[in-house]
This record gives sequence, C-alpha cells and structure tokens, in this order.
Amino acid sequence: MGIIKFIMLAAIFGMSTIIGVNISKKYSTRVKELKEFQSALNIFEEKIKFTYEPIPEVFEEISEKLVKNVGQVFKTASENMKFESAGEAWEDAINKAEIKINKEDKEVLKGLAKMLGKTDLDGQVNEIRLTEKFLETKIKDAELEKSKNEKLFKTLGATVGLAIVIVLV
Repeated sequence: MGIIKFIMLAAIFGMSTIIGVNISKKYSTRVKELKEFQSALNIFEEKIKFTYEPIPEVFEEISEKLVKNVGQVFKTASENMKFESAGEAWEDAINKAEIKINKEDKEVLKGLAKMLGKTDLDGQVNEIRLTEKFLETKIKDAELEKSKNEKLFKTLGATVGLAIVIVLV
C-alpha cells in the first residue's frame, strides 16, 4: 500500500512540474517564432528587391528555410495566392496558423497584408521594413515577458506539486 501511495504522490509532483514547464515554454516559443518571422521578412525584402521573383515563389522558398510553424504560414500563404490576392492570402495564413504568438503579434503581421502585392516595389519594401520595426518592438516585449515569467512558471509548477504532495501525506 505504501508503494502505491508513493507512486501516486510522485506522479502528482511530476505532472504539476511538467505542466509548469509546458506553460513556461510558451514564452520562449513566442520569442523564437517572432525572430523567425523577422528573419523571414528580411529574406522577403531582399528577394523582392533584388530578384523580382513573384511573391508566391518567394514565400514558397522562405517556407523551406524556416522552422515548422512559421514556415507553414508562408507555405499556406503561397498556396492561397493561387485563389486570392496576396494580402488576403497572407492574412488568412496568419489567422489559421498554429503559432504561439499572441493576438497583438498577429495584428502586427497582418499589417503587412495591407500593401502586399498592391503597390510598387518601393511601397512593399517600406511596408516590410515597417513590419520588421514593429516586430523588433514585439520581440523586446516578448523577451522581457519571457525573463519574468519563464522561471516563475517552472518554479510554480514544482511548488504546487510539492504542496499537494505535502497536503496528501
């Protein structure tokens, strides 16, 4: 009977610690994805400035160079451009994406859709640069939030688990 109780208490402690770690990963994943978007937009800017490739082709190429979730946004947008305008395709891809960024971050990225494919080269480059600057601010905010909350949730998960174990003993 004592072994079963010990196993149950260890499982409770382990699960609460895992929950805390999973919650804390959300913050580092957000920073990582925002940096990926910033890098992708930099590639996009350089590609349209110097190669004059069509946006769907550039997005397809970018999707192959990025990590899973962020790359999927560009791939989806590229595929959607067959049926809708570049701006609508981008906005739909952001809305449907399984990414860990928050609503405000998504709104910054959706801002790119306003001019995407609708203006001349200089207009699009300026819109990309503006979005990159907004992303820079969001990255700083996300890093600050990460530094505050990541360790907190890891510790909180373990502490809550330990408290439950103590109460049950």
